[in-house]
Amino acid sequence: MTRSVSAVKIAAFSLAAGGLAMSVSAAAQYNQVLGNNLAKCAPGAGPAVKVTVNGIKQSSGKIRVQSYNGTKADWLEKGRWLARVEAPAKSGTMVFCVPVPSSGTYGIAVRHDVNGNGKTDIREDGGAMSNNPSINIFNLGKPSYQKTAFNAGSGVTSISVTMKYF
Repeated sequence: MTRSVSAVKIAAFSLAAGGLAMSVSAAAQYNQVLGNNLAKCAPGAGPAVKVTVNGIKQSSGKIRVQSYNGTKADWLEKGRWLARVEAPAKSGTMVFCVPVPSSGTYGIAVRHDVNGNGKTDIREDGGAMSNNPSINIFNLGKPSYQKTAFNAGSGVTSISVTMKYF
C-alpha cells in the first residue's frame, strides 16, 4: 500500500511540475527586450518582422517597436507584448527587426518618446501601428486588433508604418 501511495504522490508531483514548466514556458514568451539586430531579418532568417518606420519628426528621444499576438486578449494590453526593440530616434526613416515566436497573426505598435522621459506626452510623442489604421482623439490611439493584425510567415515579413503626431 505504501508503494502505491508513493507512486501516486510521485505521479501527481510530476504532473504538477510539468504544468508549472508549461506555464513558465508560456509566460516566457512575453516581455522580451531585444536589441535591433537587423541580421535576424536577413534573407533566409526568421520568423521575424522587418518594420520600416517612416515619418519620424526629429532625432531626439527613443523609438520603441513592440510586437503583440494579433488577438483581442493581447493587443495593446499591459504586459502582453511579445518583444520590444528600442533605439535612439533618427528623423526620417528607421528600420527595425522584431523576431516573432512562429508564423502566425501579430500586431506591431511603434512609439516615439520624443523627450525620452518614458511617459506618453500626447502633445509631443508620436505613434504608429501595423496596417496604418486611423488614430485620433476618439479612439485614443488604440484601434482594434482586427485593424492592426497581419500574418507573418516562417521567414521575414516586411511591413511599413507611418508615424502620426497630434
